[in-house]
Amino acid sequence: MKILLALLASISLASPPPDYDLLIRNGTVVDGSGAPGFRADVAVKAGRIVRVGHLGDAKAKRTIDASGLVVAPGFIDVHTHADDLAKKPRAENFLRMGVTTIVAGNCGSSPVEIGQELAEIRKAAPSINFATLVGHGSVREAVMGTERRAPTPAEMAKMRALVAKAMADGAVGLSTGLQYVPGSYADEGEIVELARVACRAGGLYASHMRNEGTEIEKSLVETIAVGERAGCPVEISHLKIDSPSRWGGSAKALEAIDAARARGIDVEADQYAYTAAASSLSIRFPDWALAGGGEEVRKRLDDEATWARIKADMQTILAGRGFSDLSFAVVSSFPPDPSLNGLTMKQVAEKLLGGGSADAQLEAARRMLRQADAAMIYNLMSEDDVTRILRHPRVAFASDGAIVTPEDGRTHPRSFGNNARVLGLYVREKKAIGLEEAVRKMTSLPAAHFKLGSRGLVKEGYAADLTLFAPAAVRDEATFDRPQNFASGISYVLVNGVAVVDGGLHTGAGAGQVLQPFSR
Repeated sequence: MKILLALLASISLASPPPDYDLLIRNGTVVDGSGAPGFRADVAVKAGRIVRVGHLGDAKAKRTIDASGLVVAPGFIDVHTHADDLAKKPRAENFLRMGVTTIVAGNCGSSPVEIGQELAEIRKAAPSINFATLVGHGSVREAVMGTERRAPTPAEMAKMRALVAKAMADGAVGLSTGLQYVPGSYADEGEIVELARVACRAGGLYASHMRNEGTEIEKSLVETIAVGERAGCPVEISHLKIDSPSRWGGSAKALEAIDAARARGIDVEADQYAYTAAASSLSIRFPDWALAGGGEEVRKRLDDEATWARIKADMQTILAGRGFSDLSFAVVSSFPPDPSLNGLTMKQVAEKLLGGGSADAQLEAARRMLRQADAAMIYNLMSEDDVTRILRHPRVAFASDGAIVTPEDGRTHPRSFGNNARVLGLYVREKKAIGLEEAVRKMTSLPAAHFKLGSRGLVKEGYAADLTLFAPAAVRDEATFDRPQNFASGISYVLVNGVAVVDGGLHTGAGAGQVLQPFSR
């Protein structure tokens, strides 16, 4: 009896279990809806947000004092090239700038076997949430190689079947890269057929358009028409004006989006917050010269008559865009000769040929492409266009970045700084956009368009993907000279309720999930 009484006494004196796994106190909640921020506590349990409000004496296994910090939904980056997440599961450059969900498979490039990719990612236990599009270019190449022609009916059927399988295996839509081979060889009808397959399965159509400068109006008409004919939402990838001859054209581009939406077409866009783009060296060459790839391209470059034709086309395209030469282009990575990394094409021509004339720059590009394609940085946008686009309410912020590790060398700083740059430069310093609106465009806007379900808001019942940052201190530290500097001012990042960034440092936690349309 004495033992029983003692046991009962010990039970009655024991502390009650904590109410929550995590309690975030004293922060300013910017909930992702665009509404004004408000002071509140946020309680998390079993990976979900369970309470938002003033929680008094509530207890938790861990409490974070968020005084001076904004508590926002985790940022959602719907335009990445993070298709190698299974090999780089930490995804630290994204998480350190507050991103908790990434969408890969953009610009027409992805694995064709989406089910296998997602299985490998789940096995790798990534630190970040992941979703993917299926790439039209990859599907086309799997069926037709890089031939510059229309598909036969049998080939079209094979491509439809591959897209259908990808959607059944978990893709969130179809992407195109119509400035890249082989996507550039496809006509509108081909794209509509494949987009229709993706859209019937609940996906959307995301497009790197054929032209983002001199013919942007024509490209927008095609992109919107694909969505209208296929009956699906449209995401215009990295909206920009990439030709000095057309700077200011963002106003008409945005008007075209507004007009399409007024007709009932669900069109949105995304954008990275820089005036420099990143792409391949080969994108500067006419697409007919790239057909067949590899040895076929080298044969054309080696034949003087064909090279003269290629060069003439390049000069015509450059002049139309408002460039007199390739000096706006900087080599980011050229594995056959790393000594060229960081040089402008004018400097490359001086190094390789002893002179930096426009003709010498084209010859240097020829010599480089004959060895291998190069990763390039292109300085070709205006700040006015960037700012006008970022103010539009239907444009999300997305990096167009990749998972980058120290071994990867030079890259575009957007992979490390895009979200922080928006918050630090365009919100705090330039006041080009309000804080709540910037957060909405990083969270609920892309979550809704990509049907990612229960994400993008600080709301009870939603996944506890949260980013805590200091609005007075957040900034991008990555530059073109030092592109791998992590963003600063982002103190905590939670993925499904787990602190993956804690006190500004990556914890190594593998808390990410594979997301599919309507993922809960």
